[in-house]
Amino acid sequence: MSTWHFTVVKTVIKNAGKSSTHEATLKDEDSWRGVVDFGDPGPLLERLEPGDEVTATVWRRDIVVLSKDGVRQNSSDAPRDELQMNAAFGMLAGLVAAEAFTFGAVRLVRPRDCEPFTWNPYGKWLLIASTAACFGVGLPAVWIGIPWWAVPAVGVPAVVCAAGLMHHFLRPRAAGGV
Repeated sequence: MSTWHFTVVKTVIKNAGKSSTHEATLKDEDSWRGVVDFGDPGPLLERLEPGDEVTATVWRRDIVVLSKDGVRQNSSDAPRDELQMNAAFGMLAGLVAAEAFTFGAVRLVRPRDCEPFTWNPYGKWLLIASTAACFGVGLPAVWIGIPWWAVPAVGVPAVVCAAGLMHHFLRPRAAGGV
């Protein structure tokens, strides 16, 4: 990681839906010139004018932060710590492992009578529910910025509830019974 000083050549801020452009063109004392992309105009990009001196933090040959007068803004190249999806993938792996363990344990204990702990239909629907819960909680957590620990705190009870409902509705019914 290193720090460099640049001069702003121009800024472009266009808010046109999905094709928005937020960038600053910079130059140094020599002949280097480059464009830095941002995800949004604030807090620094919207204040920059041509000729302004800025400080850039460079990491692995990419400008990850621009700053001027104590105001900092991350560029689009800044590394992200989006632990929410890591938690979602880990939760999915744990739920699949728990399902496999449970189904295997039931098959070992009751080899001739392992219903409803079989792939069709209970296992398949439980895997679908686990995947939907992990991504249904993990993706909004990333987008909204909810902490990573909320993913398993919401996702696991949702899957347990879905498993209980599936067990109730997918179990075989006795003929003529209530």
